[in-house]
Amino acid sequence: MIQHPVLDLTDAIAARLARPDDFPDLQVAGLHWQSLAYGAPGIALLHIERAAVGRGPWERAHAWLAAAAQQPFTSGPDSHPFHGAPAFGHALACATRHLPGSYRRALKVLDEQIDADVTRRLGAAHHRIDAGQLPQLREFDTLRGLTGYGAYILHRDPASPTLRAVLEYLVRLVQPIVQDEQELPGWWTPTGPSGRLDNRFPGGHANHGVAHGIGGVLALLALAAHEGTTVPGQYEALRAILSWLDSWRHDSGTSASPVWPYWVTLSDVREPGALRVGPQRPSWCYGTAGLARAQQLAALVLQDVERQIAVEEALIGSLTDPSQLAATRDPALCHGFAGLAHVAARVAEDAHPSTVGRLRAVIPALLAAVHPPDADPVMAVDHLLADPDCGPGLLEGAAGIALALLAPVTGAPPATHWDSCLLLV
Repeated sequence: MIQHPVLDLTDAIAARLARPDDFPDLQVAGLHWQSLAYGAPGIALLHIERAAVGRGPWERAHAWLAAAAQQPFTSGPDSHPFHGAPAFGHALACATRHLPGSYRRALKVLDEQIDADVTRRLGAAHHRIDAGQLPQLREFDTLRGLTGYGAYILHRDPASPTLRAVLEYLVRLVQPIVQDEQELPGWWTPTGPSGRLDNRFPGGHANHGVAHGIGGVLALLALAAHEGTTVPGQYEALRAILSWLDSWRHDSGTSASPVWPYWVTLSDVREPGALRVGPQRPSWCYGTAGLARAQQLAALVLQDVERQIAVEEALIGSLTDPSQLAATRDPALCHGFAGLAHVAARVAEDAHPSTVGRLRAVIPALLAAVHPPDADPVMAVDHLLADPDCGPGLLEGAAGIALALLAPVTGAPPATHWDSCLLLV
């Protein structure tokens, strides 16, 4: 078995997160308990992946899944891909990849509920489009919306008619919309990035993130096409999104590599030359890492080698640019160094021969930023769990850090496709 200081950290995290009973505060929190981002389903993913690759016992995974199932899971309007029934479904689906036949009854119930929820959401979304209204982020994004549901269905059943319905909706979402005599992309939202009205965003914004914006839509459309699931207009939608991102790519300024703004506002659209993008963290949720993977996936489907190389070069640049790395200040999966290492490993799997070596070469420094070679892993875990901005969860916490580090260190892609919820695969 591979030996590496970072693997010692992942082992120490898994040991500390072995028992659900050791986290009574998380269970009492209720809403967090059902959260893929912060609660039991996300922590279960860590133990499921470790068991699947032989680094831990299945008993820990079963314990967290059983603990998660002790409370009725939220479904319907109060659930979303990272909360309630879909979150638990994702964890179970990852387990069944290596335990065929397990959790079959539970998954059947969850799949039926998720299918009903998606159908209801699609009806509301089409009604909104027909009325000429702008969408809310929660209608379509990865964490709360139909793109996230599509990611779940794609990995459960790529031939599902419900997945095709989601793709048909996303094709409509991409079509331009006219508001106050201004043509805007169909995913333009009337709120700020928080999903709430914001005086700093008069007229709303177009969100580029994979977590909350068009980056996630791009990734899902490309991944579905890769699996052979397509609908009319899907390739045109891919090209339209790429064209939009091309128009906002910044190749100058304080950063040494191309960057895409996290979002653009109405004033930016009216005066595009006035927008200035300073150093920003190149994270999965917002930034070059997530967008590079989404654009790489699209380029592969479209057989656009020039674009593929360009976005892979952009990722290499962002992960070696001191100004962008200085903007990254934590080890988390969502927006920290562990997430950057994981995305780099995923991009390297599909990279062009001219970039693959350099992509893999950036990973050791990212790993060292999470856990220096001489650091004590037990003390590091204590620090992570004591940090109120971290905790034990998936997106911003210890479980996600441990999961994200496995593939970059071992060189083997995730066995369970746990990161399909992030639209990385």
